[in-house]
Amino acid sequence: MLRFTKDHEWVEIDGDVATIGITEHAQDQLGDLTFVELPTPGKRLAQGAAAAIVESVKAASDVYAPLAGEVVAVNQSIVDDPSIVNADPMAKGWFFKLKITDASQLGDLLDEAAYRALLEEES
Repeated sequence: MLRFTKDHEWVEIDGDVATIGITEHAQDQLGDLTFVELPTPGKRLAQGAAAAIVESVKAASDVYAPLAGEVVAVNQSIVDDPSIVNADPMAKGWFFKLKITDASQLGDLLDEAAYRALLEEES
């Protein structure tokens, strides 16, 4: 199940694990990424907490935890080569995986239609 946040993260839900990354729109806005800092596996994150940092030629930005949970995996390849996020933000460019601790928060996420409507409002 693919969901989105108003902060332009995507969330792929598989059972009680969520894979999180930034959307195509977010990477377009940032431009070429030059640096990615990811959370440490085992770190507990509250919903809405800053979880990762991305820097580009244009700006630095936080990536937020869309759900409360414990970091169970990170994508070291995007730390080594941030351009992967620009090339494939919705697949190979994932940031981290969370073991979800509060499934009720799933209702706070947007489905694809709601996310597209958000993008139209912002443009």
